Formats: sequence, C-alpha cells, structure tokens
Amino acid sequence: MKVYDAYKLAIETGIKFDPRPKEEVRIALDNAKESYEKLPGDEKEFFDMERLWNPYADSRLSWGEELAKKTAVKRLMWGIDIGTGEILLADRLKEKGQEISAVVAHHPVGVSKTPFPEVMWMQTDMFHDVGIPINVTEALIKGRMEEVSRNVLGSNYNQSVDAARLLGVLMFNIHSPADNMVQDYLEKLFDAESPKYLEDIVRILMTEPEFRQAAKYNDPPKIIVGGKKNRCGKIIAKMTGGTSGPKEMYEKLAQVGVGTVVGMHFPENHIEEAKKYGINMVISGHMASDSLGINRICDVWEKKGIETFGCSGFTRFSRN
Repeated sequence: MKVYDAYKLAIETGIKFDPRPKEEVRIALDNAKESYEKLPGDEKEFFDMERLWNPYADSRLSWGEELAKKTAVKRLMWGIDIGTGEILLADRLKEKGQEISAVVAHHPVGVSKTPFPEVMWMQTDMFHDVGIPINVTEALIKGRMEEVSRNVLGSNYNQSVDAARLLGVLMFNIHSPADNMVQDYLEKLFDAESPKYLEDIVRILMTEPEFRQAAKYNDPPKIIVGGKKNRCGKIIAKMTGGTSGPKEMYEKLAQVGVGTVVGMHFPENHIEEAKKYGINMVISGHMASDSLGINRICDVWEKKGIETFGCSGFTRFSRN
C-alpha cells in the first residue's frame, strides 16, 4: 500500500461512519461534480478536484500527490496539531533511523484550513436527527459557518506544509473522518450502557483507555453544567461537524427533549445557554476524544500492516 492509498482509505472509512444519511453524502459529491462542470474553462484549474470524491473539505493530502502515490507506507507519525516543530521532529527522527513514511495531522492545515468550516453543514442533519426541523438547523448553522469562515481567512494556512515540502516530508490531514469515528463510538456506547446520572457518563468514558490516559495528565472528563446525580435524560454526543455550532441551538435542543450534551469542549457562551435552558453538559476532553477517533482510523490501517505512533497530543491505543 502507498501513502496515498492509506490517505484515501481513511477518507473512505470516515464516509462509512458519517452520521448523515448516506444519500446526503452522495448529494454533496454530486453537487461538487455539477459545480465543476458548470465552471468556465479558464476557472477549472482553480477547482479542488478532490471534492469530486472526498466530501470533507477539512481533510486533504497537503502536498506531493504523485510522490505519495509512489511511496510505500510502513509507519506514520500522527499528531493532533502539526506545526513546523513537528515536521522538524519527524525529520530529526528519520535522521536517527526511525521509519516515517509520512506525517499525519488531525486539525486542518494547508489546503484544508480555510475551507474547513464547510463541514459544519454536517451538523444540520445531526441536529435534525434529534428532532429539530431541518429548516431551523440549516438557518442556524449557516450563520455560524459564515462567522467561522471569516475567522480563518487570516490564517497562515501553509506554514507547516511549506516546512514539510522543503524537507521532503509527505504530509496529509484527517479531521472529520476521525471525528465521525468517535461520534459513532460514543453514541453506540451510551446507547448500550444507558447512563442514568451524569456521573454514569463520566464513569463510562473512564472505561476507555484514551480518557484514562488523559486523566493521568489532569484532564479527565468533567461535568460542567449539572451535578453528579442530575439525571441525564436524552443524551446526544457532539463530536464531529468541524467545530462548535451556534449557541442558539440549545433552545431548540431543549424544545425537543434533549437533556444532556457530551462534547469535546464548549465555548463559554454555549455553557451559558445550556444553563439557561436546563441542559446538562459533560466535557469528554479534546485530546482524549480526538485520540479515540484517530485510533479507530489507525486500527483500520493496522489491519493493512501500517504502524502508527503518536505525537502532539495523540496517544495510540489499538482495539484490534
């Protein structure tokens, strides 16, 4: 298997576990094809051709597609955030004799950085799935997407990618596909365990190695709205969809009977809205939750003979 094949397998795995109806994923790809075909000839060169098969704008091969298609993949270095320092670390480790076929980032970099807010549209179906009308979720998400898009326009998106290119270190990032994996995992876990109280959610999370490891670094799951003996009610996990959605969604969640939201992290204005509408909140932990989703991608690679080791917040735990 080549580096490019491993990258493509990660995207395909994310599609398999996408929380949206499969029809919606297909429509997204069909719309991309239609948009490309309608472009004038002189504008086609600026179209991101990966949109024709990859529905996640926040996950891309950062540079060197042809090289990635020729390079055999044996061992990958994956980190939550990859900056120039991690690229230099990879180069130094290679100098010391370690096998590193490519560096993998979780959070968007390079060509996936500025368009990443597009994946927030996934949240329209996620919130609709718990009972909020689709026209309401679309209206609320649209405004938040525009806000996040403006916020990333000033980013130095290619900083670490330029370093990787100059040093000849292949690089790609996998964001939403990995987040889809932790979303799927925790939803099934909560359905199976049926926690009654908020302390039960924390207890269940602490049975997983990623959260136990984070607790050793003083970052265990935390109840931030509600008490240990507050009853959970209807639980939803919010682990994928790019970044935090609109705070106005909490009023709608309360109206459809959601009692508890479990997320990697929450902005302060979300916490205030949750308190206002009586919704409990549990923070699972950012690095631990990301690591869980990443580990499930790594498990797929492992079955293909690819080794992965962690850096920059990611800890490898195999479930094979």
